[in-house]
Amino acid sequence: MQSLPVVEPAAPPLRRLPDWLKRPLPAGNENFYTHTLLRELRLETVCENARCPNRPECYSRRTATFMILGNICTRPCGFCSVPRGEPEPLEADEPERVAEAAYRLGLRHVVITSVTRDDLPDGGADHFARCVLAVRARTTAAVEVLTPDFLGDTGAIDRVMAAEPEVYNHNMETVPRFYKKVRGRADYRRSLDLLAYVKRRAPRMMTKTGLMLGLGETREELLDTLADIREVGVDALTLGQYLTPTLKHVPVVRYLPPEEFDELAILARRLGFAKVASGPFVRSSYHADELAHA
Repeated sequence: MQSLPVVEPAAPPLRRLPDWLKRPLPAGNENFYTHTLLRELRLETVCENARCPNRPECYSRRTATFMILGNICTRPCGFCSVPRGEPEPLEADEPERVAEAAYRLGLRHVVITSVTRDDLPDGGADHFARCVLAVRARTTAAVEVLTPDFLGDTGAIDRVMAAEPEVYNHNMETVPRFYKKVRGRADYRRSLDLLAYVKRRAPRMMTKTGLMLGLGETREELLDTLADIREVGVDALTLGQYLTPTLKHVPVVRYLPPEEFDELAILARRLGFAKVASGPFVRSSYHADELAHA
């Protein structure tokens, strides 16, 4: 009788947060001010839609990451809590509303990201560019864009770059082995090519990317990915702990301690990254002003 192959049981999802991922809520009324202003101007933020754990802190600092192109995404990524479905039409006055919020919050560094809009011919690139120009017309702030991959359409990437954002950010998110499970229809090579294309077309424009850790990646996989990212000339890197938004999303396999993030930051700098932010609470746009202007 032929014996059946041994199947290793799946690792159970981690439920309890370690102490280093617990933090007190900030005091004061600035959190309420930011929340109220965003509601008044009918603006979406990735802080709320992606259930970012840093939202109370960032709102209390009168800062937020603006999420344009609506709040419905066309891609079913396994790590993200932004709703999926059929998006609403673009709002023509959104760039002006983003600029007004940036002005009233007194931002010196504005981060603009978006849902992925594969339904639009240009993926929303022209709308991105209009938001950058509107912010620049209303404020003296530097602008960082955190864009989707635009399905590799270099014309769309060129349209965003034509607005001359100070930072062009596109997140790799994870190592190649987890792309199908974590990033759905995204493609590892396509994302690398986007970052390479931006640096090749605009060598002086800062390029940036981020990775979530704790999905089950090995140290070797992570270092290989960092080497790939550095090879295409990326300047700035963020490394943070993945936290599952709900029980329906990809589970956390491991919580990395703060000292391991510190070690990874040292390794990343040795690889040649000019700017590195690495820690359990680090997110792509968390304290983005400090990283960009350090």
